[in-house]
Amino acid sequence: MSMNNQGRPTGIQNSDSAVPQTVTGNRGLQIEEPLIFEQDSAGRCGVDLPEVPAVGSRLGAVKPRGRIGLPGLAEPQVVRHYTRLSQKNYAIDSGLYPLGSCTMKHNPRLNEKMARLPGFADVHPLQPESTVQGALELMAELGRWLATLTGMAAVTLAPAAGAHGEMCGIMAIRSAHDAKGDKGRTKILVPESAHGTNPATAAACGYAVEAIPATEDGRVDLEALKAKLGPDVAGLMLTNPNTCGLFERDIITIAEAVHAAGAYFYCDGANFNAIVGRVRPADLGIDVMHINLHKTFSTPHGGGGPGSGPVVFAESLAPYVPVPYVVQDKDGAFRLVEQAGDGPAFGRMKAFHGQMGMFVRALAYMMSHGADGLRQVANDAVLNANYLLARLQDVMTPSFEGPCMHECLFDDRFLKGTGVTTLDIAKALIDEGFHPMTMYFPLVVHGALLIEPTETESKASLDQFVTALRALAERAKSGDVAYFQGAPRLTPRRCSLAHDAAPGDSSSSPPSGHGAGPVPIRQRPSRLNALAQAGLRTAVRRRER
Repeated sequence: MSMNNQGRPTGIQNSDSAVPQTVTGNRGLQIEEPLIFEQDSAGRCGVDLPEVPAVGSRLGAVKPRGRIGLPGLAEPQVVRHYTRLSQKNYAIDSGLYPLGSCTMKHNPRLNEKMARLPGFADVHPLQPESTVQGALELMAELGRWLATLTGMAAVTLAPAAGAHGEMCGIMAIRSAHDAKGDKGRTKILVPESAHGTNPATAAACGYAVEAIPATEDGRVDLEALKAKLGPDVAGLMLTNPNTCGLFERDIITIAEAVHAAGAYFYCDGANFNAIVGRVRPADLGIDVMHINLHKTFSTPHGGGGPGSGPVVFAESLAPYVPVPYVVQDKDGAFRLVEQAGDGPAFGRMKAFHGQMGMFVRALAYMMSHGADGLRQVANDAVLNANYLLARLQDVMTPSFEGPCMHECLFDDRFLKGTGVTTLDIAKALIDEGFHPMTMYFPLVVHGALLIEPTETESKASLDQFVTALRALAERAKSGDVAYFQGAPRLTPRRCSLAHDAAPGDSSSSPPSGHGAGPVPIRQRPSRLNALAQAGLRTAVRRRER
């Protein structure tokens, strides 16, 4: 797999003259916000601190060359600054978040309330087990739910996120082969439609990666897979439903072929939201699978976290579960098994026991929905995706025929000859008030637009999204390329490349006051910004060469 370089380099054209100028640079309630260092006022401070006593430097002979340079700000300035920045950020609480393959859905406030209970929020991993019995019982109950929903025999909650869970599964597969003395298995097979972390995980665990091509209908080429199976294959990493939004119809046959070759079947469970409560992965022949709690069981991920990627194991790999894991003694007390002992397990994945806040939110989500509610989640997620597919297929081009699962996939054939690209559509969507869908992924589809509405969205919100996309598709076909090349026009910031314009171009001159519409980065009086601009221009020159 390689990086996708489709699409026009990001940049904008002339500013839209229809956007009115303001003296302040503010746009209604969208307040123009300087960088925090630009608000510096010498001597200003939001808190009174005692004088630091004169002591010798703990740096020894290394002396500071000058002041640290932290900005002087009053408390209202700090609060307003970060509040205004938060208002410029898109979030699942703002509207539809249609990122394909990400499952960005509503996080019920009940979950947040539970996660903030002192007994969960204030727990410390080094507390004596007698003082955290409630937390350990919650972890055990969460593990029981995960095992029941997947049909698996064992669970570890330790992995910190999905990719960490992948590594846990592949390390368990390696341990199983090592325990049998089967040292000749050096390859992991990965379909082309897999998540990008799959081949990276296999390589990080020391395996060579071989790609399995997709068929014309977007699924694993069964014959190509069988041709690559042999005594040197340790396992298969497959995502189901796959990243094209399709269920692998041959999955049981695939599992049988993998097992017949002496290999193990790892399933990427990132798309479990599409089948939770409807299909048990163990019944499909899967040996090990990670589950993204922050996808299937709420708390949408973003901004670096939080995440949690528990792994479930079938009987075939249950002996290789890493520590720590929760057990209940005969007297009813819960405890963590912290040492792998002399067993075949490979050890531990991280210092402590996982992400407690995620455990609480996920279990609250499961218990509030119940078994029937979780099944309804999958039903509604698949229904919403197919509704979008049905409403858009006459103006956009679906990549594959037939219904989809939790996400619908389009390619850029409907833009052929228009001069408009997938990236242009995505940027124009921002002006319409929507976060763009996933672009240019999966790599098996040219100019991909991958949309996952989840079960969160109502018909009304989906219809609004459809209206915007249909209008943009028709506008592209009408030949209005300039409209797309100038988007987004209504964001707080626009790309600075537009203001590296030719001499005489009016867009290169700062407007009166603080700006007409969104302020280009280049107009900001910041030393940090000057350095960033220098680096940006260098990057552009390298790309041109």
